[in-house]
Amino acid sequence: MNHQTLAADIVSGVGGKENIASLVHCATRLRFKLKDSGKAQAEKLKEHSGIIMVVESGGQFQVVIGNHVGDVYQAVRKAAQLSDDAPSADDGEKSGLLGRFIDVVSGIFTPFLGVMAASGILKGLLALAAACGWLSVTGGTYQIWFAASDALFYFFPLVLGYTAGKKFGGSPFLTMAIGGALTHPLMMQGFNASLAGSSDAYFLGIPITFINYSSSVIPIIFAAWVSCQLEKRLNAHMPSAVKNFLTPLLCLAITVPLTFLLIGPVATWLSQMLAMGYQAIYVFAPWLAGAVMGGIWQVCVIFGLHWGLIPLMINNFSVLGRDTLSPLLLPAVLGQVGAALGVFLRTRDAKLKVMAGSAATAGVFGITEPAVYGVTLPRRRPFIFGCVAGAIGGAIVGYSQTASYSFGLVSVFTFAQIIPPAGVDLSVWGAITGSLLALIIAAVGTVLFGLPKEQAKPEVKSGAKCWTADENTVLSPMTGTVLALENVSDSTFASGLLGRGAAIVPEVGRVVAPFAGEIASLFQTKHAIGILSEQGIELLIHIGIDTVKLDGLHFTAHVKAGDKVQAGDLLIEFDRQAIIAAGYDLTTPIIISNSDEFLDVQCMTRTLTQEGEPLLVVSREHKE
Repeated sequence: MNHQTLAADIVSGVGGKENIASLVHCATRLRFKLKDSGKAQAEKLKEHSGIIMVVESGGQFQVVIGNHVGDVYQAVRKAAQLSDDAPSADDGEKSGLLGRFIDVVSGIFTPFLGVMAASGILKGLLALAAACGWLSVTGGTYQIWFAASDALFYFFPLVLGYTAGKKFGGSPFLTMAIGGALTHPLMMQGFNASLAGSSDAYFLGIPITFINYSSSVIPIIFAAWVSCQLEKRLNAHMPSAVKNFLTPLLCLAITVPLTFLLIGPVATWLSQMLAMGYQAIYVFAPWLAGAVMGGIWQVCVIFGLHWGLIPLMINNFSVLGRDTLSPLLLPAVLGQVGAALGVFLRTRDAKLKVMAGSAATAGVFGITEPAVYGVTLPRRRPFIFGCVAGAIGGAIVGYSQTASYSFGLVSVFTFAQIIPPAGVDLSVWGAITGSLLALIIAAVGTVLFGLPKEQAKPEVKSGAKCWTADENTVLSPMTGTVLALENVSDSTFASGLLGRGAAIVPEVGRVVAPFAGEIASLFQTKHAIGILSEQGIELLIHIGIDTVKLDGLHFTAHVKAGDKVQAGDLLIEFDRQAIIAAGYDLTTPIIISNSDEFLDVQCMTRTLTQEGEPLLVVSREHKE
């Protein structure tokens, strides 16, 4: 699809360019901060062929695009006329504490996430080359590539100073200068002198505590916030003729000393406490930590909550020199890859097979949204198998106490990043074993139990005429996977007390008329509809199990009781993902209510059905 066309549709779908307060992107998602979320058309965007999913979480309106999100991001910025130098706007909306925290973290880290991941991968590959004897750590080739991989992490305060300044609504170059002061050679000399016991420096009579701030995260974020708050207040009172240079002058003169005297030491202490606290929990039961993180990580990704753990990972690298959290996520990622691979091997649907194959490939490189949103989550059981396999594999990785020595997106490249400086050890093999086991368990489980078995075509009794799409046939009102009615989780439907028929697990959020007739009833909650055919077939379509509790939320009716319809007319639309996210089973019983008036009712389709394909057939002879 043309990126400009997609960008225009996205801008329109989020309420227009005037409704965009800020925009960033991560590996697969556009993350909007909207001035009025009520103007966004989430349902319209979800139906767009170029969009995988829309998620509203953490105070952000997230549009999941996929691997080419960077190109779409640039097109959206152009379509919305967003300036690269414009600071992030604050719409004044008071979201929850967690939502604001995730919004701040994602806004600060997402602009350079790709470069950070690339730097981590390069570090891992260098560790692999050194462990295998391909490169010498004292050689020029290794040192140049190491400088390339380490530069971003060493000068973290500068990069974070810039992005934090933009996020907090101040001058990003001013906060970047503060980050530069933290890593200035004079300050590094003071730190080295303090280690040797020869440092005796004061600022206006106050003793200076020298700390190595290279690769640090939290101190510069706090310092940037203080600087931006000071800058806003100074600009409000400064004469316009002098504030362009006097405000930055005062911010530098005040914030930099304050950072070295107070903000830096306190933030560093908080960083150490955070790292030590995590380490204490991890050491208590590493296998349990692995099982929990391996099991819930993809659930966190669905709602965008995984960003809350990114600072913890980076802080572990800064304080401890390694991170034991990111390796626990390898089985979670490969579990979904295995589930998508299982769908690829099991399904006979050509479109789904292509989707599952491409999603599994993307998942190997750490991009699991296409697999989750497009393949495993809509079919539920593959997603569950992926999470269970991730928990099992995560327990093994945790038990082996594997650590990562450079930051990056969790992917196949993480195996290189977990090689310790001393070379390959048992922890590396533990990570490999746990991750591969997660992939295999999820794939095998999905192949065997993840998708319903295809139903055999019903036999036509001797002497009966061949079935055709005539007045005896009920066409499929939905696209999805067909289940035998007895497999429905609700015993009332499964028992056949309400009538005979079949059930469909929908893949598209719409219901169409299965024959020509009249709308006999439409529930007020819009989750169920009754239709009477011109030949006297009374059909009930009940969208989901217990969805009456939604009280009409996520359902849109396009007809009313008494309307005449033709086969294929749109009856109801519903938001599949929202209903699934709310915890409801979308299995849809399709029942002939007056089936006792007919000799027989049989399902004449295989596992997968499309709208308008024959679904049920009745024998018109009435019982004696």
